[in-house]
Amino acid sequence: MSLKTPKLTVVGAGPGDVDLITLKAIKAIESADVILYDALINEELLKYASKKTELIFVGKRKGCYAFQQEQINELIVSKAKEKGHVVRLKGGDPFVFGRGAEEIDYVREFGLETFVVPGISSALAVPAYQGIPLTKRGSSESFWVITATTKAHQLSTDIALAAKSTATVVILMGMHKLSEIVKVFYAENKRNTPIAIIQNGTREDENVGIGTIRDIQQIVKEKELSSPAIIIIGDVVKERVVLDSIYKEVISKE
Repeated sequence: MSLKTPKLTVVGAGPGDVDLITLKAIKAIESADVILYDALINEELLKYASKKTELIFVGKRKGCYAFQQEQINELIVSKAKEKGHVVRLKGGDPFVFGRGAEEIDYVREFGLETFVVPGISSALAVPAYQGIPLTKRGSSESFWVITATTKAHQLSTDIALAAKSTATVVILMGMHKLSEIVKVFYAENKRNTPIAIIQNGTREDENVGIGTIRDIQQIVKEKELSSPAIIIIGDVVKERVVLDSIYKEVISKE
């Protein structure tokens, strides 16, 4: 057992662009004795870790889980007691469909100190990188952020509620439910509502499809869009602004 105080820091790694990490998150990574990281994080972030830090991949790829959630919970506790500071590195923000709160609830029962470093949520950053405002006067006064799938693997009923509103609807983890989502909006006579699907948002291999509820499934086929992707539905998609790439280029050169 380590002489260090066993503790867990749940860290948001941001949406994918390595530069969209916070300074506090970098400090947590640098101080970690063990890092448990997910599939959606940019693995370049691991370069901030000490050479002595143990790196453990616990994410999901192509439907295969490296660890079940219960195993991850147990691993956090055992590694914290063995080595000290465990960083749980998650894509986006750990408290937005990231199960960060669940992990903290579990480990506190074993006496671990717990901390959270918020991250930039993909629900906000990915549309912004494509010039899509989630709210804009005259187009949208609010927005929903919804996970497509419930714990029972059914389509979230919140999507039907959101479809009745004039709000922007942001759907995470929804590509495998796209046909069902389209049917929900058809039922609300919103077949002409603009929709954007952004795969690998903020990354160099970002792929974007823009259309309407009526034609988006064909666009997905043509653009070969797949998970991980974010779905944005609403009039704000028409308000998309053209952004220059100069800022990104300047940052990378620096």
